[in-house]
Amino acid sequence: MSKLFSPLKLRNTEFKNRIFVSPMCQYSSREGMPNDWHLVHLGARAVGGAALVIAEATAVSPEGRITPWDNGIWSDPHAQAFQPIAAFIKAQGAIPGIQLGHTGRKASTEAPWRERRPLGENEGGWKPVAPSPLPFDRCSPVPRELTVAEIAELVSKFAEAAGRSLQAGFEVLEIHMAHGYLFHQFLSPLTNQRSDRYGGSLENRLRFPLEAARAIRKIWPDSFPLFIRISCTDWVENGWDLAQSFELCRRLKEIGVDLIDCSSGGIVPDAPISPGPGFQTPFSAAVRQQVGMPTGAVGLITEPAQAEQIISTGQADAVLLGREFLRDPYWPLHAARALGVDIPWPKQYERAK
Repeated sequence: MSKLFSPLKLRNTEFKNRIFVSPMCQYSSREGMPNDWHLVHLGARAVGGAALVIAEATAVSPEGRITPWDNGIWSDPHAQAFQPIAAFIKAQGAIPGIQLGHTGRKASTEAPWRERRPLGENEGGWKPVAPSPLPFDRCSPVPRELTVAEIAELVSKFAEAAGRSLQAGFEVLEIHMAHGYLFHQFLSPLTNQRSDRYGGSLENRLRFPLEAARAIRKIWPDSFPLFIRISCTDWVENGWDLAQSFELCRRLKEIGVDLIDCSSGGIVPDAPISPGPGFQTPFSAAVRQQVGMPTGAVGLITEPAQAEQIISTGQADAVLLGREFLRDPYWPLHAARALGVDIPWPKQYERAK
């Protein structure tokens, strides 16, 4: 019996297997609106057998986008544009999910395949915001420090975006607290140098992310799971680390978060990271053991046997694949064959089974 292809139930939602599509930015929207590219991109992974398909990091405000071509859900028309995408994913037997986020100081950049650089306000960019006026690197602008009133407004924007995600038909919601984006900027002492109630001590640095998680959990139905993606470590001395991650996850568990998606890094451009196959899986195993809640493993998980081993040895409850799904939308179908598991194929494709 394959553990990778066994069902997983979180709240009232049952996932048919443990293979999830990680959120991956496509930089293909206009004014934050998803379009046919997103329907085909996400729909193909649902056809390919994934149990959960999570739409890319979707901004709760225009200023929260990485680039001007990112998805957003800051208005009702945005939610309506997502409806056919979520419906198609569900019709293929997968669970439709969405990741909500705000980029903070890493906002307003060019699309990565053109040139990795900040965009000026005269080029369609905007002034980034952050917990403290510290630029990401020497090429990035100094962000504007958020006021306490603006932090409260952002909590409301996340709650409103959760409501719109529900209207759009999504059944899993993930909050992006990783990769050096806004919530991570508040968590890490490397980027949060505030002297008010949102900075300094760990308790204060946790405050904004926890306020947003509470507000979202009140909006998000009790029957639907809530995920959080975190960077378990900054990979830098005196930064955010695994011990602090344990405390954050304990607090998130109390709020009603159902799964921690365990990633790492992104807060500074020069962190000494040496990625290799499954290099972040130990973080998932540690959070799962120390906090006692479900986790997802992500990062250079490419082979069926590798994914099976992660699940069967209790290092994670699910694996989230990113680049491998870009290479092969039908990875679960091929993984099932490699592991000797017979799973249903789409009727339209059965002749190739």
